[in-house]
Amino acid sequence: MERVAFITAETGDDLVLSFAVQCHDDASEIESLILMRTPKYEFILEEYERGVSVSFGQFEEDDLLQKISYSAEEGVVCIQTTSRKYELDVHKIDPDDLKKMRKILKKMNYDQSFQTSGV
Repeated sequence: MERVAFITAETGDDLVLSFAVQCHDDASEIESLILMRTPKYEFILEEYERGVSVSFGQFEEDDLLQKISYSAEEGVVCIQTTSRKYELDVHKIDPDDLKKMRKILKKMNYDQSFQTSGV
């Protein structure tokens, strides 16, 4: 399980949700796990390319989000992409930031392109 130091959420032409994941060896170093969607320009993409792209610093290629779940009781976010699964420990994240996370995920899923639970 990856520990998250903080979350940022941005709205505009791009919908961006970024998790600052602490490195296991050094908690002061972080890598960003980024979920991004650009609904305004998706019409120019092929159908199979549309949706929320997920990128993580240690992997070179982006994946598409298939499923995300959030358990407030456990303080865990699980992200399933086309080729990977991430488990994020968010129990130390500010409740307002978690509320923003849930709100932007709902915006990203305007067309039900991925499954949600607890969002």
